[in-house]
Formats: sequence, C-alpha cells, structure tokens
Amino acid sequence: MEIFDVQHPLILVFGILGNIVSTGVYFAPMPTFVEIWKAKSTKGFESLPYVVSLFSALLWLYYALMKEGNTFLLITINALGSLVEAVYVIIFIIYATSHAKKHTCKIVIGTMALWVVICVGSFMLLEGAKRALVVGWLCVGVSICVFAAPLTILCEVVKTKSVQFMPFPLSCFLTLSAIMWFVYGMLTLDLCVTVPNIVGFVLGMIQMALYQYYKERSKVASYIIHAVSEHTVNIKLSNSEVYPMDSGGREDQEHNNDNAGVEVVNLKPHVLMSSS
Repeated sequence: MEIFDVQHPLILVFGILGNIVSTGVYFAPMPTFVEIWKAKSTKGFESLPYVVSLFSALLWLYYALMKEGNTFLLITINALGSLVEAVYVIIFIIYATSHAKKHTCKIVIGTMALWVVICVGSFMLLEGAKRALVVGWLCVGVSICVFAAPLTILCEVVKTKSVQFMPFPLSCFLTLSAIMWFVYGMLTLDLCVTVPNIVGFVLGMIQMALYQYYKERSKVASYIIHAVSEHTVNIKLSNSEVYPMDSGGREDQEHNNDNAGVEVVNLKPHVLMSSS
C-alpha cells in the first residue's frame, strides 16, 4: 500500500493540513486541563465532549485501518487524537467531584463497550467494502455528535450570557479542521469523511458567532458597570457639607457683639464627608 498518492498532490496537501489543524483541535483544550490540574478541580467543566471525542477518534482509527486505499493520514491523526483525548478524560476523572467522577466513568465504560461491540461485530459479521461502508457511516453519526457536543456548552453560554466555559480556540480549530477534511473527503471521493465535516463547519461558525456576540455584550456590560461606579464615587466625593463649630458660648458672642458694635463671628469650620 502506498503511503501517499502522488497522482493527486492536493490529497497530500489537504491531508497534511487536516492533520496539522486537527492536532490544534486536540491540543486546544490543554490550557483548560492545565487549569484543572493546578486548581485540583474540574471547575464546572463537562467531560462529555472529551469522552465522545475519544470514542470518535477510536472508531475513525478502526475505519482507517480496515479501509482499502490510502488512509495513512487518517490513521496518524486519529491515533494521536485517541491518545490525547484519553489523557484528558483521565485528568478529568482524577480531579472531578465524586458525583461527576461516577457519571464520567459510566459514560466512558458505556462508550468503550459500544466501540468493542462495533469492532468485533463488524469484523465477524461483515466483509470487505461492506464492512468499511457500515463502520464509515457509523463514524459519520459519531462525528456529528462530536461537533454537536459543544452545543451543551452553547446552551450554558446563552443561559448565563457568559463565554467563560466556551474556549474560542477549540471552536476555531474545529471549523478549520472541518474545512480541510471536507476538501480531503471530496478529493478522495469518501462520503464518510465529507458529510460530517459539512455539519462541522456550520456548527463551528455558529459557535464562533455566539462567542463573539456574548463577548461583546460582556464588554459593554463591564463598561457600563465601571462607568456607573465611577459616577457614584464622584457624587459621594462632591456631596460634602460644612458645619460651623462655635469656639465660644453664645453669651460670649453676644457680649463681644455689644462691646464692638459690630457683628463678629468667631467660627472654625469642620468638614464632614457625607457617607451617602
């Protein structure tokens, strides 16, 4: 089997570009997991997108290994993806709360059991091109789920009007990756690669648009709060009153006024800052 098909150089170009961008996709969540590791807490992040990504990478790896033809670039990126996503899931399980840990373990066990059933079942019951076709369309379904998995985060973004739990680099790399693999699938005439990346591109654009929208809203809200806060402080500083304090009694003042024939006020000012 030839590693690269030199008769179609664009396949090589977009395959390599797909590998590079997809590597960015897999490593985009790394700052999040570094933060989790430092804080010793998952800090409200969800494990589902990473478990589904692990399942998808393993299934695509199986598809690439059994499919005839030039699949070397599919093998390399999905082998890397399986390793990276497995590390993410392990880190999440280590630092998750007791409830989140049990929930994640159940999902991992369920998805890995399903992967084994698919691999063993397709190997025993199907042959050749038919096996690749069935597994390939299963990969399509799972890939769409991978692209749709961040929708749970999008719901949280809309609900809280905050992009705290939505990493923009991941959405950006997912969109670029979808473009690269879409072209690769078109050039190799592989519908199983082409179809899910159309969906991935659309969902990626939606994610980035929402991120930008709520980020701008957050900036405006922060500016308004800051401006109102400064205005309030200025009002407090300017709202001061001067209260005269007598240096002597009233009788002394009247006596002095009578003697001098003129009104003399012997006062010392005392400034009090208003607290309201």
